[in-house]
Amino acid sequence: MIDEVFNSTTYMVFLETTVSKFFEKSRRIHYIQDGASYHKDGDIWYWFRENRKWIEVYNLPSYSPEFNATETLWKYTRKEGTHNVTFESKAEVVDCLTGVFSGIRKNPDSIAGYLKPFH
Repeated sequence: MIDEVFNSTTYMVFLETTVSKFFEKSRRIHYIQDGASYHKDGDIWYWFRENRKWIEVYNLPSYSPEFNATETLWKYTRKEGTHNVTFESKAEVVDCLTGVFSGIRKNPDSIAGYLKPFH
């Protein structure tokens, strides 16, 4: 998803359109989120309570990037795509990120070292 802002409204859309696609009656989802302010919104937690039969939420401790694999993937993304680059438009940023993420999909081993601490 690409949004201009990240807040509780856009996060709710993410949960309803993306996370809920993984729902299977026979399996529970274990969902891990960081401490972003919109993750703590009352409506978000109401959604989690309403869906607790199929999703269990875990919050990472505050200020703990060492537990958040996303942080290491952003480090890779900066190194491979955005570091010391000036973008003239939003479209250029999207193209750059799409290229980096497509490369990861085609060659998952390219990020293996970044994810090793999480195995």
